[in-house]
Amino acid sequence: MHRPGIYPASDALVHDPEGGLPRLLEIMARLRDPATGCPWDLEQSFESIAPYTIEEAYEVADAIGRQAWAELEGELGDLLLQVVYHARIGAEAGHFDFASVTRAVADKMVARHPHVFGAESRDKSADQQTLDWERIKAAERAARAETGVLDGVAVGLPALLRAVKLQKRAARVGFDWPSSAEVLDKIVEEARELVEAKDSLTQEEVAEEMGDLLFVMANLARHLQVDPEAALRAANAKFTRRFASIEAALAAGGRRPEDSDLAEMDALWNAAKAAERAAKG
Repeated sequence: MHRPGIYPASDALVHDPEGGLPRLLEIMARLRDPATGCPWDLEQSFESIAPYTIEEAYEVADAIGRQAWAELEGELGDLLLQVVYHARIGAEAGHFDFASVTRAVADKMVARHPHVFGAESRDKSADQQTLDWERIKAAERAARAETGVLDGVAVGLPALLRAVKLQKRAARVGFDWPSSAEVLDKIVEEARELVEAKDSLTQEEVAEEMGDLLFVMANLARHLQVDPEAALRAANAKFTRRFASIEAALAAGGRRPEDSDLAEMDALWNAAKAAERAAKG
């Protein structure tokens, strides 16, 4: 704890290492103080901070994916700071404050878990609890006059994630392929059409067809109960890791990738792939 008299009263909480969340809220208030705050922080708005919020969420996911638990602590702190930042801007504009944000999410969790905080029985399956959760969310959307099946799916979500959420909503009312086999047939059809027509289409049309193919790929992931965002992150990590092995192998002979050719690099790729499989046992 801070020692009385070391800092002015207004600074006491800021310099208190045990100050917890109140300390963080005070720091943000000081950063946004019109008279004595940080010029950069004072210039920020919901819109300018939003990209940082998304970035911090991805960095949390990255630390989890790498099981970098020491880093995860810091990344979670960075993400929490984003919530504090938005709450402060909201308070200054008279929209909401941190207390109302926490109150709203706490009320939501209590309302969506009547089997924990209410009179409903906990004696039901996880699948039934998921159905109940979706039923409660649907009622909440109806209360907000969101009557369309796809209403309320955030536009700013990553494209693959939003595709899956849109497809889940449509599937609830029966607009879905019966199995993954039909989805796979559609992927083959879309891919063939794109390749066959690419030379006769404008670039805009090619992009549209590519989007259709990616949308169906997201649907296949949903049918296979795979998170496509997580799967692609893992594939990116694997590609990065194996290409680094290619670079290391070439560097051992004093060369770089541009000094090699596809055949050699492909062989080195396969060697890295085999080594990974061997390491997994």
